[in-house]
Amino acid sequence: MARVPYLDRSDLPEDRRHVYDRIAESRGSVGNVFRAMLNSPDATEVVAAVGEYARYRSTLDPVVREIAVLSTAREHGNDYEWEHHEPLAREAGVSDATIEAIRSGRAPMGLPPKEGVFAQAARELVRDGTLGDRTYQAIEHLLGRQGTVELIVTIAYYTMLSRIMTPLGVELEGAESQPGEGTQR
Repeated sequence: MARVPYLDRSDLPEDRRHVYDRIAESRGSVGNVFRAMLNSPDATEVVAAVGEYARYRSTLDPVVREIAVLSTAREHGNDYEWEHHEPLAREAGVSDATIEAIRSGRAPMGLPPKEGVFAQAARELVRDGTLGDRTYQAIEHLLGRQGTVELIVTIAYYTMLSRIMTPLGVELEGAESQPGEGTQR
């Protein structure tokens, strides 16, 4: 159950509505994670800007990005991000076998090395807060210095979202309740 109300554009002061508008423009809609965060529009604006870069302007191949996002969601047990990104991963060309390996927790085992290393990077960053030397070197070999930084930023961004969503009780769209309401599932 959400601990804060999900806000819409009309709930915001006039001078903060641009935050909602920018999220809607860049993503096509404003999901519950941002609707909850809009209880602090200025913080939401900064977080959304990082996400906009990670999703839409990064130089990462979409397959690499979505493997990293799904792996990060799996490590955090974040069903919200999994539900949003599994279809995006399929659209990007991530194979069913790769998605299932990540979902089941087998990844990076059973994945081609060039995919497994990105799942491994997410696992290490979420669990350990860093990358081991071998993982870092493999990523830098595959992506170069800029791509390595962008992969780390992407994993860190989705980790941050998980750390925001969990204490706020953000629910998947369609399963919403307002603070104080019971949710039957």
